[in-house]
Amino acid sequence: MMSKPFFSILILFWKSEQYLPESLNALDRQTFRDFEVILLNNGADNPPDPELLAQHPKLNLRVLHSDKNLGFAGGNNLAARHARGEYMVLLNGDAFPEPDWLAKLHQAAQNAPNHCFASKLINARQAELLDGEWNVYHASGLALRKNHHQPVGKSSQRSRFVTSACAAASAYPRPAFELVGGFDEDFFAYMEDIDLDLRLQLAGFSFIYLPDAIVQHVGSGSTASRSAFSTYYGQRNLIWTFVKNMPGFLFYLLLPVHIFFNLLYLLASLFMSSGKALRQGKRDALKKLPQMLAKRKIIQSRRKISLFQFAKLLDWNPFTPLIKLTYR
Repeated sequence: MMSKPFFSILILFWKSEQYLPESLNALDRQTFRDFEVILLNNGADNPPDPELLAQHPKLNLRVLHSDKNLGFAGGNNLAARHARGEYMVLLNGDAFPEPDWLAKLHQAAQNAPNHCFASKLINARQAELLDGEWNVYHASGLALRKNHHQPVGKSSQRSRFVTSACAAASAYPRPAFELVGGFDEDFFAYMEDIDLDLRLQLAGFSFIYLPDAIVQHVGSGSTASRSAFSTYYGQRNLIWTFVKNMPGFLFYLLLPVHIFFNLLYLLASLFMSSGKALRQGKRDALKKLPQMLAKRKIIQSRRKISLFQFAKLLDWNPFTPLIKLTYR
């Protein structure tokens, strides 16, 4: 019986044919070799090219198939059920890690076991720009990536505890991932990584940002930025993330603020090309609110950290929502 690898790298394949050669080449160049790659054909019209896969015989590569698109959440959950590694590593199909990426993650896992890790994302087509460092979760329930589209020079130069890792390139201890049930498949796509990470935080698992674990990321490689698709799921799941994860007194304290910014989004939708999708997202979020409140009850009953500890994870800067709304 083969020994279990340290890392299981999960990659979803859907509308990402043009990026697969670069992705496999980047994984083939990794200096740390104790890993497997699980490539899920997530309902793609054209499956991964067998001839291309055959060009990488040194990769411990397994290909799974789903007849339909399960979304980012369902697809990664399916891939995770086939993983054997000690750590689940999520890697977008349009993300290309530097050769020492896994080595940096491995060293961090040795130094800080039972922690989750965020990578530094560089814009794959504009190397002077960051694609982002970690996910910021504001007290209002809005979320954004730290230093998204900012000069690389603005990035943090040291490891630090953060709230959430962008799932374009993140790592989780497999027991932690399984303990919280993986991704919420109702989310399908967008905000699903923040929801997962907040549930992990509530369960007592901390996140560390690794500035030397570098990944080149195209971004919106399979779904266009600010499309009706991304707007719908992002706006719907924004509400669900807040409802499920904001604990105790903080929920009631911040709920009026959360409602206020959702109303601002609805107002802004009147002037947006994807406004109809935004309004549909908000409507569908409310339709399924009873189910999310039931999930909230379970999540909060298992909370291991205090309200104060969770409050420290939040961004309380009153200007952050303005930055988010202006960018939107």
